[in-house]
Amino acid sequence: MPYATASDLIARFGEEELRQLADPQGTGTWDAGIVHQALADASAEMDAYLAQRYAVPVPASDLIVRICCDIARYRLWEDRASDEVRSRYEDAVRMLRDIAAGRAALPGAAASASSPLMPEVRAPTPRRITEQGIADYLGR
Repeated sequence: MPYATASDLIARFGEEELRQLADPQGTGTWDAGIVHQALADASAEMDAYLAQRYAVPVPASDLIVRICCDIARYRLWEDRASDEVRSRYEDAVRMLRDIAAGRAALPGAAASASSPLMPEVRAPTPRRITEQGIADYLGR
């Protein structure tokens, strides 16, 4: 399930831009399937980074929704992206890299099983009880 919705994209960038990006037939309404696919692709891209440290999917915080919207918007613009759209995408990817490297954190997100956030748990080394060990313990 995507981290953001079409409503999130509209709230951030306006319905007119969404119509420009996701109305290939020129009908005047945006295609929900195109928008959903862009959001799903953005979420998958995010998970590729986030899975380095966190169990995915992570909770959809404001930061996560913003990153998802910026990536989906860039993907919808394809090769026509403006410098501003490209810059927001690059900032989003930079933030994901920072999160994956541990330079930024996602409060409330659970660490992945292979994450350095999870302590390594080892079975204790078996001990052999000897007469000398008992004597040493008792101070004899």
